[in-house]
Amino acid sequence: MIKFCNFIILILIGCCAYGQQPISALQKHELYGRAQGTTYTLTYYSERASISQSSIDSIFAVIDQSMSLYKKGSNILKFNDPELMKMKLDYHMWTVMKESFRVYKDSKGLFDVTVMPLVSLWGFGPEKVVDIPDSSKVAETLKFVGMDKLKLYGKRLKKRVRGVQVDLNGIAQGYTVDVLHDYLIDQKIDNFIVEVGGEIRAHGSKPDQSNFKVLVQRPEQASGGSDHILELRNKSVTTSGSYEKFREVKDYKFSHHIDPKTGRPIKSQTISVTVVANSAMEADAYDNVFIAMKPDEAISFANSKNIVDIYLLYLEDGQVKEAQSSGFQKYLLTDKILKN
Repeated sequence: MIKFCNFIILILIGCCAYGQQPISALQKHELYGRAQGTTYTLTYYSERASISQSSIDSIFAVIDQSMSLYKKGSNILKFNDPELMKMKLDYHMWTVMKESFRVYKDSKGLFDVTVMPLVSLWGFGPEKVVDIPDSSKVAETLKFVGMDKLKLYGKRLKKRVRGVQVDLNGIAQGYTVDVLHDYLIDQKIDNFIVEVGGEIRAHGSKPDQSNFKVLVQRPEQASGGSDHILELRNKSVTTSGSYEKFREVKDYKFSHHIDPKTGRPIKSQTISVTVVANSAMEADAYDNVFIAMKPDEAISFANSKNIVDIYLLYLEDGQVKEAQSSGFQKYLLTDKILKN
């Protein structure tokens, strides 16, 4: 469940406002590792190290068994078998599918977990594709795309059209962060920050009562401006961009972001979008939506929904410009000095 974010979001843990000193006896504990095709970092504050590496690794294993397209025998691969038309979902896949249907409806189809056949058609799947698909191939593939071709009833997921496949890579990694968040809460850990492949969720604060701080770097395509530092408390953040992964075939360069309505790569003005939300799953899902929108549409959508806040870097008339939703400013660290 890899997200190609190039680690544009970097965690700054242990950075305090200049002159401040920790006022708590809580100790910092860190766990690192690899999972879901990427890396993860978990930092928490408590009097003793109470979270084991094995407990964290077991959470990843359970989620991979549910939704990994790379784990043989996973539940999602079972569902994607053309011979199977319906299946009772495990709790994790059911939770993610339920949220996927909500965002699909909220975004009017811009977020769509059935886009997998199109992703493969354009050469971003496991099989190598040499040529650009013609219109007839795109039209044929679109017959298997659209969440209206799925039905979720109870904890069962049914295909209305044989051959429909599900790819949850655009939301499942954020969900993983939320599961780790909930596990730490259950273990009576009140102050921590979790990062998996660039998906971040912070809970509570550092021992000096300051917020967690996250550095959002500008991508190379938007170099020349300033990076931003965000302050997070009980919030999640992710950054996604049209620069992340692309192919070039016969001088035609295109992104891995595929429009589920047209069946073709999205030609987005947006270079990158940073999304702040209550949950990492929400941030993960909606960053896909905002990449597909025009910048003014994305800002208007974020302002009207009051679900997420966003910061955009985009191209207009060859110039890099930036925009943010009305609520994004409160997360920006602008008047404090950081000391490593």
